[in-house]
Amino acid sequence: MQNNASESVDLYVPQKCSASNRIVDAKDHVSIQMNKVDKVTGRFNGQCKIYANFGAICRMVESDDPILRLAVADGIVSKNF
Repeated sequence: MQNNASESVDLYVPQKCSASNRIVDAKDHVSIQMNKVDKVTGRFNGQCKIYANFGAICRMVESDDPILRLAVADGIVSKNF
């Protein structure tokens, strides 16, 4: 929903699971944020990538594999990990 100034005023904007493309429910609090750091200094450089996982994947204790696969594809984790 938008107001007269074309700003989004919804209380809940649904997210899709990064691994399975299923809609994440409003009560499903399983998203994580991975921040990129400078490899030399180890300091945060302002870049981040947010991954949302569907709760069923976390309950099956299989959330590590999709997150690792997505992090390798985005260049956060090296391919020879």
